[in-house]
Amino acid sequence: MSRLAGTFARLKQEKRAGLVTYVMASDPDAATAQKIVDGLPDAGADVIELGLPFSDPMADGPAIQAAALRALANGGSTKATFELLRNFRKKNTTTPVVLMGYYNPIYIYGAERFCKDAAAAGADGLIVVDLPPEEDEELRPYAKAAGLDLVRLATPTTDDKRLPTVLEGASGFLYYVAVLGVTGTKSAAATDVQAAVARIKRHTDLPVAVGFGIKTPEGAAAIAKHADAAVVGSALVQIVADSKSDPATPLHKLVRELAAAVRGAKQGAAA
Repeated sequence: MSRLAGTFARLKQEKRAGLVTYVMASDPDAATAQKIVDGLPDAGADVIELGLPFSDPMADGPAIQAAALRALANGGSTKATFELLRNFRKKNTTTPVVLMGYYNPIYIYGAERFCKDAAAAGADGLIVVDLPPEEDEELRPYAKAAGLDLVRLATPTTDDKRLPTVLEGASGFLYYVAVLGVTGTKSAAATDVQAAVARIKRHTDLPVAVGFGIKTPEGAAAIAKHADAAVVGSALVQIVADSKSDPATPLHKLVRELAAAVRGAKQGAAA
């Protein structure tokens, strides 16, 4: 069983949702990013999404765009991301890590080589934001051969006709983008998320993680009542931008607060 499958099976057994945290590799620099990522599991992250620095992150809002630029300015790269992940795996062999980014850096690196090196570094899956299902044949076979889950994205405009195409070949979990637009700019109503997750569940047994726009423990708890996991990214990345010294401490503090809220969400709903 893969790390992702094992984690979501454990969450189901514990009757709770998970917390997925997104941070950018090499942001604001390699050493600080390493400290941030290394501390995420102890702070309560069940799954880590690790951003691949890219100069044109079109699906991301200002916070993650700025994070990518900071990372690139301080030596961020695909190879540097793999190095961060290898260092993380020296200390942690259980927490799933999903690399999230855009296809251009993967294409330049070489899709087959990228998948082999990502798996060797300790990655468990890939989220490639701008690679639609109809065109991912140039990546999917290599990901499968390397044992990497290919996590697909669904949005409020992914109707029942489109959803089977999105789900074909998907694995690990489905990432439901709860709002139209870019990351970190607005939030979805919990009732809308509940209806969307229920509809998706009629088409697949994959866990459904919900993200985009979740910034607070209260917001994460509201999503976690209905989803298999809540994804938080921009709020964490913004801490890195705002910190004048070491961002790891306040970032991990927020993760602990988010984790506590998510862990109690389904119990609160049952009550």
